[in-house]
Amino acid sequence: MSLDKHYMPKNLSDKVALRFTKFLRFLADTFFKKRYGHRAVVLETVAAVPGMVAGMLLHLKSLRKMQDDRGWIKILLDEAENERMHLMTFIHIAKPTLIERIIIMIAQFIFIITYAIIFIVSQRTAHRIVGYFEEEAVRSYTEYLNELETGKIKNIPAPEIAINYWNLPLNATLKDVVKVIRDDEAGHRDVNHSFADIINSKIKPKLETSNKVQIKQTQTLNEKN
Repeated sequence: MSLDKHYMPKNLSDKVALRFTKFLRFLADTFFKKRYGHRAVVLETVAAVPGMVAGMLLHLKSLRKMQDDRGWIKILLDEAENERMHLMTFIHIAKPTLIERIIIMIAQFIFIITYAIIFIVSQRTAHRIVGYFEEEAVRSYTEYLNELETGKIKNIPAPEIAINYWNLPLNATLKDVVKVIRDDEAGHRDVNHSFADIINSKIKPKLETSNKVQIKQTQTLNEKN
């Protein structure tokens, strides 16, 4: 699995998703700077939202249209659960203050509403946002890992919750935790970019057909004139 993979935007939907993600990255960099543990707490709080929101909306869509979900719901809910465990792990590591917990709740509330609206308007854009979001997460955890390897951040023992969840050795350290979480994020990145590509492949033929119809109608009108 490539850790430095980047999906190049190919259309307006992709560009909107990338710019939205870059804006969120700017806010995180401005507020947290190199406090990677605290940054991870907020990021994982937000990251746990898309899978649950998307899974719920697809569940309701499947019931409403009486159609199979192609296994997407389970994948998205598993993603949400995995991101939740990332958060539970970093709660033990960073030990956020009361103010930071309040910020986390506000950020989560805002993002739940925002992402739900985006998903309803454009499912393709919503999945692409998560794909780009996970790209930034991989990048952030790589920077975090570099700080641990150079000794700038103390490589403390891994919390018990992480050892149990990822089946890590009993002597595992924070560095081991960051590595497995980074791998998780890379997996979520690939899944969401793939989902966006699948949706895009279904939209494109419809757009091409619509354009052909419009061209034909224009030609017919010109011939009449």
